[in-house]
Amino acid sequence: MRSKGGKKAKRFLHKVLASSALAGGIKGSGSKSGFTGARIGRGAGIGRVLGSRDRHSGMRVRRAIIKSRYVKLAGKGRAAAQAHLLYIERDGVTREGEPGELYAAESDHADGKEFLHRGQEDRHQFRFIVSAEDGAHYDDLKPLTRRFMAQIESDLSTQLDWVAVDHFNTGHPHTHILLRGVDDRGKDLIIARDYLSNGMRERLSELVTLDLGPRSDLEIDQRLRHDVGEERLTSIDHRLIREMDEERVVTATVRDPLQQSLRVRRLQKLKSLGLAEPIGKGRWQLEKGFKNTLRQMGERGDIIRTMQRDLSAKNLKRARANQIIHDGKSPPTDLIIGRIVKRGLSDEVNDRHYVIVDAIDGQSHYVEIGKGAGHESIPGDAIIKVAPRQSDIRKVDQTIVDVAAQNEGCYDIDAHLRFDTNASEQFAQTHVRRLEAMRRLMGGVEREADGRWIITSDHLDKASAYAVHQVRDKPVTIDTLSPVPLNHLTDMDAATWLDHKLVAKTPETVRDTGFGREVRAALNKRRQWLVKQGLANEQGGSISYDKSMIANLQRRELLRIARQFSNESGLAFREAKQGEHIEGVLKRHVNLVSGKFAIIEQSREFTLVPWRPMLEKHMRKQLSGVMRNSGISWTLGRKKSAPTIS
Repeated sequence: MRSKGGKKAKRFLHKVLASSALAGGIKGSGSKSGFTGARIGRGAGIGRVLGSRDRHSGMRVRRAIIKSRYVKLAGKGRAAAQAHLLYIERDGVTREGEPGELYAAESDHADGKEFLHRGQEDRHQFRFIVSAEDGAHYDDLKPLTRRFMAQIESDLSTQLDWVAVDHFNTGHPHTHILLRGVDDRGKDLIIARDYLSNGMRERLSELVTLDLGPRSDLEIDQRLRHDVGEERLTSIDHRLIREMDEERVVTATVRDPLQQSLRVRRLQKLKSLGLAEPIGKGRWQLEKGFKNTLRQMGERGDIIRTMQRDLSAKNLKRARANQIIHDGKSPPTDLIIGRIVKRGLSDEVNDRHYVIVDAIDGQSHYVEIGKGAGHESIPGDAIIKVAPRQSDIRKVDQTIVDVAAQNEGCYDIDAHLRFDTNASEQFAQTHVRRLEAMRRLMGGVEREADGRWIITSDHLDKASAYAVHQVRDKPVTIDTLSPVPLNHLTDMDAATWLDHKLVAKTPETVRDTGFGREVRAALNKRRQWLVKQGLANEQGGSISYDKSMIANLQRRELLRIARQFSNESGLAFREAKQGEHIEGVLKRHVNLVSGKFAIIEQSREFTLVPWRPMLEKHMRKQLSGVMRNSGISWTLGRKKSAPTIS
C-alpha cells in the first residue's frame, strides 16, 4: 500500500512542475534545451527537482552513494542473474563472516529462487548497490533499506518487488538490491535516468541525515583533514575541479582560514604526486587529467587493501613487493600458475570479477578476469592456470574475407567449399557461427534471406573490434589444474598435477619462496611416494619415471570412481579402449583429480571418457564416436551422417 505522505508529495510535485512549466521549465545555466532521454520514465520530475539541489552548499548533509545497473534478461541474462544472486549471498559478507541473508520488504528471509521464478517473464531487472558514508553507525541496515525502498515506491507511484542482502566485508557497509523490472500492474518498469542518477541518492541521504542528524563541525573537520593526505579523488579535489579555469589554474586563497589551510596542504600533497605545481602569487596549476589519475590511484589502493585482506584471511604472509596487480590497464602477459586465494567482485554492479593467485613464481597476483558468467566456479584452494587472451584477428576471419573476394563480396558455405575443396561442411559452419556471433553482439555484418553474408571491405577491422570486445568481457582464461589442494596431492592414488610437472619436458620455473617453496616440498614428497609405489626408480641420486606412470595412475582413479558410480546407479562399467566405438547418452561430467570426464550411458552400462568443453551444450543428447590417442571425434545421434562436434 502506498503511504498518504507519498500522495501528498506527489500533489506537491505536480504543483512544482506546473509552476516550473509556466516559468519556462528547469534548465541548466547557459544550456540549450534538448532531448537527452534522461527524463523518460517514472520519477523523472522528482529526480530533476532533487538533482537541482546544490549538494555542496550544505556540508552537513550525510552523503550517500547509489550505483545502479539495468540488466536485460534475454538470452544468457537469466542465467547471469541467477549467478549474481548466488554470489551476493556468498560466504563471509556479514560482520561475523557468515553467508549473506536475503531479505525483502516484509520478511527477513527471502527465497532467491522464488524471486527469480516470479521474474522469469520479465524483460529486465535493476541492480543497485546502496551505501551510506556513515553506514557503519547502523547495527542493522534492513530498516534503512526498507524505508528507502518505500520512499522509492512513493516517488515512482507503484509497488515494487525486490530482495536485498547486506554486505559488511569491505570498509563501507553496503546493500545489494535486486528489483524486478515490472510495476504493480505487470507492465515494464521504466525509471527515469534523472531519478536513478540523482533522485535515489538524495532520498538515501535524506534518510541517513534524519537518522543520524546533520554532520557536526567535528565530523566535517575530521573528514576534510583525512582527505588532505589521501591518494584518491576527494571532496577537496572536487571543489578544485569546479573552481579551476580553462588552464586548470586554481587559487589557494579562500575566506575561511581552516579551509585555506586544508586546501594548501592538499595542493602540496598533489604536488608530491606530480599532479599540481605552484605558479606564483598563491596560484597553482593542476596536471592535465589529474582527476582520472587520482581515481585510478584510489582504485589501485583499494586493490592493495583487498589483497592484504584476502591473503591475511588465509594466513599467508606475502611481502608487498611480491604482490602484482593485473587490472584493465595492465593485464597479464604471461601464464600465472598457482593456488587460488580468493575469487571476488571487483565491480559488483557490472558483475566483473577478480582472482588472487598465490603463484609458483613466488609472487601473489591480483587478476581482473572480466564477466563472472564467462568463468566456471573454482574449488577453494584449487591450483589453477590463468592465461591471457589475445585480441588478434583469427584465421577464420581472414578465410571469410578470402572466400568473399572470390564470390562477389559474399560468404556462404557453398562458396567456402568451392574455395577450399578439402574443407568439410562442418568446418565451414564454424565460420558462419563466427559471423552470427559478430552480428548479434556488435552488428555491422549483414545476412541475406538466402543465407549469404555481405562481407564489406573493412570486415577485418570489424573482426578486430569484435575480438577486443571479447577480451574486454573475458581478458583471461582459467583452467583448473587440480581441484584438490596441494597438501593432499603428495600421496594421492591418481594422476595429479605434481606428476605432470615431474615428467614435463619443459616444466615452469618454481621459485624457492612463497607458494613456490610449498610446491618444491610437495614435489619431493611425491617423488618418494612414486618410488614406493614402483612407478619411479631412484638410482645414484636421480629418479626416472615409468613411461606409463600417468596412464596407470589415471586408470587407478578411473576404476575406483567407476565402482562407486556403478554401486550408486546399478549400471555396469565398460572401460573405453583405444580404437573402440563409443555410443550413448551424455549424462553429466565428473571432476576427478586426473581431470574432467564425461559419463556416457547406454541402457545397462556406462563409460567414462575425457571431457571436452564443446560437450557442454550437448548434455543429455545421443552421441557416438571412436576412442583415439588424440581424443574422441564425437557425432550427434547414431547415424553416420550426423554432424560432427569435435
